[in-house]
Amino acid sequence: MTTSPNFVTREVERLVTGNAVSDGAGVKLLRVLTPDLQRRLDPFLMLDEFRSDNPDDYLAGFPDHPHRGFETVTYMLAGRMRHRDNAGHEGLLAAGGVQWMTAGRGIIHSELPEQEQGLMHGFQLWINLPAREKMTEPGYRDISAEAIPSTTTAEGVTIRIIAGSFAGIGGAVRREATEPLYLDLEMPAGSAYEAPIPGGHNAFLYVYEGEVGVGTRGEPVRARQLAVLTNRADADGVRLTASGGARSLLVAGRPLNEPIVQWGPFVMNTRDEVEQAMHDFRSGKF
Repeated sequence: MTTSPNFVTREVERLVTGNAVSDGAGVKLLRVLTPDLQRRLDPFLMLDEFRSDNPDDYLAGFPDHPHRGFETVTYMLAGRMRHRDNAGHEGLLAAGGVQWMTAGRGIIHSELPEQEQGLMHGFQLWINLPAREKMTEPGYRDISAEAIPSTTTAEGVTIRIIAGSFAGIGGAVRREATEPLYLDLEMPAGSAYEAPIPGGHNAFLYVYEGEVGVGTRGEPVRARQLAVLTNRADADGVRLTASGGARSLLVAGRPLNEPIVQWGPFVMNTRDEVEQAMHDFRSGKF
């Protein structure tokens, strides 16, 4: 393992073990970023992992449901998901691909598995929108696996850059307001990596395979644990080590520092705005 003695690393502030939940039409999920973390990890609102090779756990999918006021990022590792919305858009999200949806002022969509057997594995991350963009026009991008930039370090660490700019490489998506950095890291046994993170950005690491050591002491973060990373003003980023093979998501973003008022699929800045969203949805205005 190679590390720099001058690199100032963030440490683990808190470890979070997800809660098993059921969403949509009974899809079984692990919810690891929950509402109690929304202020601490602003602008991120939620992170779910779905993983099962039992079709009973995912086959019913997520029938028509609304969103307003934020963005959803669905990243598929295995399986296929068909997306449709009330504006007539449709897309197929396949293994390795990403769908980045901006709900904006309102969208109704469905996410239904396009398979009847096999492994379904992926993540959905919710990212808040600033007040000035919450009522923007909705839309989404389907990004194939081949369209996501990647790089590999001398130690064999492979980094897929879903969002942001990293190691001089622009990611598949960029957002000015929240400046999200969304990386998928694959670390071989015995490797180390010092990942730069912009100062002032909230950040977390979610390990989904193996175990990753974080910080100066290599504090272990095990599979299906989320590590909230400290916000040390002089930190360069975070030092990661892997004694065995490991895969993880490293996510960071610029906080909006705005009020967060959520009711289910609506995330606004005031209660009145949430009630208006409910009224608009029920009135068929999405």
